[in-house]
Amino acid sequence: MAYITLNKNNFFHNLDIITNKTKSKDKIALVLKDNAYGHGLLEIAKMAKEYGITKAVVRNEDEANRVESYFDYILILADFPSQTNVKFRYTINDIQDLHKYAAGTKVELKVDTGMHRNGISLDEVQIAQEQIKKQGLILEAVFTHHRSADELSSEFFWQNKIFQEVKQSFKDVKFHSCNSAALFRHNNFSEDMARVGIAAYGCMELPSAFKNIGLQPVLSLHASKISSRRLQKSQAVGYGATYSTNEDCVVSNYDIGYGDGFLRSASNNYTTPDGKQLVGRISMDNSSFLSEDEYILVFNDARNMAKSAKTISYEVLTSLKKKLKREIL
Repeated sequence: MAYITLNKNNFFHNLDIITNKTKSKDKIALVLKDNAYGHGLLEIAKMAKEYGITKAVVRNEDEANRVESYFDYILILADFPSQTNVKFRYTINDIQDLHKYAAGTKVELKVDTGMHRNGISLDEVQIAQEQIKKQGLILEAVFTHHRSADELSSEFFWQNKIFQEVKQSFKDVKFHSCNSAALFRHNNFSEDMARVGIAAYGCMELPSAFKNIGLQPVLSLHASKISSRRLQKSQAVGYGATYSTNEDCVVSNYDIGYGDGFLRSASNNYTTPDGKQLVGRISMDNSSFLSEDEYILVFNDARNMAKSAKTISYEVLTSLKKKLKREIL
């Protein structure tokens, strides 16, 4: 069966680099949404606790409940309270939703500083403060999100300036704005925490103008052989006959396909780290390679796979299905 391995040494190596930027493990809030970017929610939570990470960021209450025992603080990005848990903090994404939070709920206010996606607008800050106080909510933090921190533009500095102005409107709360890329754009990080996702998993990409940070990919995808056949020159492989052999060769079928999250858009355009060429269209449950090996390493760096699929490493990783076995090495 196809399976995933997670390199704990690489994960801890990445966290060491991140800790060097934040100056403290306590300032790292590890982003675990969407099955920890495909790495496995519980697998990553377990390793994070072993390393000493005490804060996590998740998408919803379900994810929060599943990792509750591993962390002291959990920020829920997009859900409403259905229970009381002292570890949970809920994000206010829209001022119109304030009535959905009961008195005593720990909340964090998201402010839109230019992303124009989630968060209250700048002219709603005072109204939100008044309503939060009136409803008896516990406002613990104010945060925002960068839209272009991973691009070489002035927008990063423009959003920072806006958020600095937002901070002046609040007292006795914490602040955070940095995602992975933003953290590494700062020369002297000084906020209360950083929400770190793709950097921890070793697949962050920044423009070449920035120095190599030295992060290492954590996840590798492996597949097992289903069958082999010897083909003659010019015989076609797979649906649509989109690949024809250039010479007599052996083509083997492996148990990884788009039903497992192996992106179909990489068909006929990918070679494994050890030189096994993907031939023909990726099928639902299997893919063909020029190989006779019983097992193949499909990829050990999602960034390389992403180039072949004409997408980003985030999509490659989060597409990997939960049913795939994940093993910590």
